[in-house]
Amino acid sequence: MARTIRIKGMSCAHCVMAVTKALKGIEGVENVSVNLEKGEATFDETRPVTMETLRRRIEDAGYELG
Repeated sequence: MARTIRIKGMSCAHCVMAVTKALKGIEGVENVSVNLEKGEATFDETRPVTMETLRRRIEDAGYELG
């Protein structure tokens, strides 16, 4: 299932790479695409992923869910 989340605090290509790496590290997340201009990340879930898991990974990378 495709899913899109808003991410606050990204400002450059390094931010995109950091968020991509954080999301790819979550079991059940594949095909991650981060759009800097929109402040969004889109990915496929191969198994359910909680918002808390997403929030923790994004915050650990230095950003916020929006």
